[in-house]
Amino acid sequence: MPAVSNVLVAGAGLAGTATAIGLAATGVAVDLIEIKPEVTAVGSGITMQGNGLRELRRLGIWDAVLAAGYPFDSLGLRAPDPAGTLLAEIPDARTGGPDLPATVGLPRPALARILTERAVAVGAKLRLGSCVRALAPDDGGVDVVFSDGSAGRYDLVVGADGIRSATRRMIGITDEPCPTGMGIFRAFGPRPASVTRTDLYYGGPSYIAGYCPTSENTLYGYIVEDARDRSGLAPAERLAAMRELAGAYHGPWDEIRATLTDPAMVSYTLFEALVVPAPWNRGRVVLIGDAAHACPPTLAQGGSQALEDAAVLTELLLSHDSPDDGLWAAFAARRFERAKTVVEASCQLGQWQLDHEQGDVPGLIATITALVSQPA
Repeated sequence: MPAVSNVLVAGAGLAGTATAIGLAATGVAVDLIEIKPEVTAVGSGITMQGNGLRELRRLGIWDAVLAAGYPFDSLGLRAPDPAGTLLAEIPDARTGGPDLPATVGLPRPALARILTERAVAVGAKLRLGSCVRALAPDDGGVDVVFSDGSAGRYDLVVGADGIRSATRRMIGITDEPCPTGMGIFRAFGPRPASVTRTDLYYGGPSYIAGYCPTSENTLYGYIVEDARDRSGLAPAERLAAMRELAGAYHGPWDEIRATLTDPAMVSYTLFEALVVPAPWNRGRVVLIGDAAHACPPTLAQGGSQALEDAAVLTELLLSHDSPDDGLWAAFAARRFERAKTVVEASCQLGQWQLDHEQGDVPGLIATITALVSQPA
């Protein structure tokens, strides 16, 4: 018998939907709630590496992900010169195994739709426009009051509600994300034929200018700068600021920049990091994904780590008799150090740039590649 028979999952992002799929597919009753009124996703695109693809395949949605996204197996490095000179094309590690691509780029809304549709198809009950207002855990379960005034009782509550997690605060965890010193412009748009993988431009007026194909027809481009308060910019001003920074980069960026015309397609966020010390549970309430650990996107591992959390939590809940101390010790043993190492490495890559230091970037990336190539 699984450790739980009914579960509330708060948050329908990657971690939450993956948990809902894994549990509901085995007969556990799952309520999946999402505060937003519709299935959507923050941001323009997502770069999903092999270890995350491995988990998506395990959830039974690999074919849909491949059809919606754009697979590639190499990384390009380009110079911030007038030609956008290609300096190197580096084979990327297939961290999910030899039968999966190294990387797939996807539009975030497409991945969100695939995951939520799968969750509903295997039996999870999805409630949009709903959130938790109060939690009262005890030794046997958790009493929950929802934003619409309704209530329920669950064997377990999974807080997968993101970096600003309300669940985290409700269970008395005071850790909050900290800025790392960088900010990023992102833009979603059409894919020129010249863009067939991620290319990174280091130097120029920004730390990084890069792009990732997200389907046969789309990509997202991004430019990383020193953290600035851009909150006062109107959408048209935000677009103009990104276009100005992009003017220093050429090659495929010339084609991308010409398509940057819609202010609604440009966003700006600050890099933040978070590692909640283990354990990530307080009794029968547990945090996963960005609610427990969040990293800047320098290693493109945030989504994959969230999916790994969901996979390990699901496995343990289905193989233990109850959500007891032994289960939570096993969860912490398999997830805490791995996630913490990824967060710290992601921050270190950015810090070397902020400090204008020549750190051992290849060595650090090799270490993380070896780590995430192993099953979670």
